[in-house]
Amino acid sequence: MMDSHEVLSLYESVADITRQMLDAARVGNWEQLAELESRCSTQVAMIKDGEPSAAMTGVVRERKVKIIRKILEDDRQIRDITEPWMARLTTIMNNASNDRNAAQTNPTS
Repeated sequence: MMDSHEVLSLYESVADITRQMLDAARVGNWEQLAELESRCSTQVAMIKDGEPSAAMTGVVRERKVKIIRKILEDDRQIRDITEPWMARLTTIMNNASNDRNAAQTNPTS
Protein backbone atom coordinates (compact mmCIF):
# COMPACT_ATOMS: atom_id res chain seq x y z
CA MET A 1 0.00 0.00 0.00
CA MET A 2 1.32 3.43 -0.94
CA ASP A 3 1.47 6.40 1.37
CA SER A 4 -0.34 9.63 0.51
CA HIS A 5 2.76 11.27 -0.97
CA GLU A 6 3.32 8.35 -3.34
CA VAL A 7 -0.32 8.52 -4.37
CA LEU A 8 -0.06 12.28 -4.97
CA SER A 9 3.01 11.66 -7.10
CA LEU A 10 1.00 9.26 -9.26
CA TYR A 11 -1.85 11.78 -9.58
CA GLU A 12 0.70 14.40 -10.63
CA SER A 13 2.05 11.96 -13.20
CA VAL A 14 -1.46 11.42 -14.58
CA ALA A 15 -1.95 15.19 -14.74
CA ASP A 16 1.31 15.59 -16.65
CA ILE A 17 0.40 12.82 -19.09
CA THR A 18 -3.08 14.29 -19.56
CA ARG A 19 -1.52 17.68 -20.35
CA GLN A 20 0.72 15.99 -22.93
CA MET A 21 -2.36 14.26 -24.35
CA LEU A 22 -4.06 17.64 -24.73
CA ASP A 23 -1.00 19.02 -26.50
CA ALA A 24 -0.99 16.02 -28.87
CA ALA A 25 -4.71 16.41 -29.57
CA ARG A 26 -4.30 20.11 -30.31
CA VAL A 27 -1.78 19.37 -33.06
CA GLY A 28 -3.59 16.27 -34.34
CA ASN A 29 -0.87 13.84 -33.31
CA TRP A 30 -3.23 10.88 -32.86
CA GLU A 31 -0.45 8.29 -32.57
CA GLN A 32 1.18 10.13 -29.69
CA LEU A 33 -2.24 10.68 -28.11
CA ALA A 34 -2.92 6.93 -28.18
CA GLU A 35 0.49 6.14 -26.68
CA LEU A 36 -0.03 8.66 -23.91
CA GLU A 37 -3.53 7.35 -23.26
CA SER A 38 -2.03 3.90 -22.68
CA ARG A 39 0.54 5.32 -20.25
CA CYS A 40 -2.20 7.22 -18.46
CA SER A 41 -4.30 4.07 -18.07
CA THR A 42 -1.32 2.30 -16.51
CA GLN A 43 -0.84 5.13 -14.01
CA VAL A 44 -4.54 5.18 -13.13
CA ALA A 45 -4.47 1.42 -12.53
CA MET A 46 -1.52 1.91 -10.18
CA ILE A 47 -3.50 4.50 -8.24
CA LYS A 48 -6.51 2.21 -7.99
CA ASP A 49 -4.37 -0.68 -6.79
CA GLY A 50 -2.27 1.24 -4.30
CA GLU A 51 -4.30 4.11 -2.93
CA PRO A 52 -4.88 3.73 0.79
CA SER A 53 -8.47 3.25 1.86
CA ALA A 54 -8.18 5.99 4.48
CA ALA A 55 -9.19 9.40 3.15
CA MET A 56 -6.52 12.05 2.74
CA THR A 57 -6.87 15.14 4.89
CA GLY A 58 -5.73 18.73 5.00
CA VAL A 59 -3.24 20.10 2.50
CA VAL A 60 -2.67 16.69 0.92
CA ARG A 61 -6.38 16.29 0.19
CA GLU A 62 -6.59 19.83 -1.22
CA ARG A 63 -3.63 19.09 -3.51
CA LYS A 64 -5.27 15.86 -4.69
CA VAL A 65 -8.54 17.67 -5.45
CA LYS A 66 -6.68 20.40 -7.38
CA ILE A 67 -4.83 17.79 -9.45
CA ILE A 68 -8.03 15.87 -10.19
CA ARG A 69 -9.79 19.06 -11.30
CA LYS A 70 -6.91 19.82 -13.69
CA ILE A 71 -7.02 16.26 -15.08
CA LEU A 72 -10.78 16.55 -15.64
CA GLU A 73 -10.44 19.95 -17.34
CA ASP A 74 -7.73 18.66 -19.68
CA ASP A 75 -9.82 15.57 -20.39
CA ARG A 76 -12.81 17.76 -21.30
CA GLN A 77 -10.67 19.76 -23.70
CA ILE A 78 -9.29 16.57 -25.25
CA ARG A 79 -12.85 15.31 -25.82
CA ASP A 80 -13.82 18.69 -27.31
CA ILE A 81 -11.05 18.15 -29.88
CA THR A 82 -11.37 14.42 -30.51
CA GLU A 83 -15.15 13.92 -30.60
CA PRO A 84 -15.73 16.05 -33.74
CA TRP A 85 -12.71 14.37 -35.37
CA MET A 86 -14.09 10.93 -34.53
CA ALA A 87 -17.50 11.90 -35.92
CA ARG A 88 -15.88 13.04 -39.19
CA LEU A 89 -13.86 9.83 -39.36
CA THR A 90 -16.99 7.74 -38.81
CA THR A 91 -18.77 9.63 -41.61
CA ILE A 92 -15.84 9.12 -43.97
CA MET A 93 -15.69 5.41 -43.17
CA ASN A 94 -19.46 5.00 -43.61
CA ASN A 95 -19.36 6.83 -46.94
CA ALA A 96 -16.47 4.67 -48.15
CA SER A 97 -18.34 1.53 -47.10
CA ASN A 98 -21.51 2.71 -48.85
CA ASP A 99 -19.54 3.53 -52.01
CA ARG A 100 -17.89 0.11 -51.94
CA ASN A 101 -21.24 -1.63 -51.43
CA ALA A 102 -22.81 0.35 -54.28
CA ALA A 103 -19.91 -0.53 -56.56
CA GLN A 104 -20.31 -4.23 -55.73
CA THR A 105 -24.07 -4.28 -56.40
CA ASN A 106 -23.89 -2.09 -59.51
CA PRO A 107 -20.73 -3.10 -61.38
CA THR A 108 -20.04 -1.03 -64.45
CA SER A 109 -18.60 -3.26 -67.13
